[in-house]
Amino acid sequence: MSLMLTPFMEWARKLRYPTLFKITAGLFAVSMLLPDPIPFMDEILFGLGTLLLANWKRRKQPANEPPVLPRKR
Repeated sequence: MSLMLTPFMEWARKLRYPTLFKITAGLFAVSMLLPDPIPFMDEILFGLGTLLLANWKRRKQPANEPPVLPRKR
């Protein structure tokens, strides 16, 4: 990823799922309507999509189930 996008991705990493989804969806809609309105728009969308999927995977486990721990390799 470009060094210019790193501060933005660090900020986006701290966002919770609904906010991150709204930003990603909004940028995707703008990208569909206007061809490349912001430089590096595609890279931003790929990064936000990755963070979105990572946040989706890390959502809370149900209260009655113990948390799943990663296996050691």
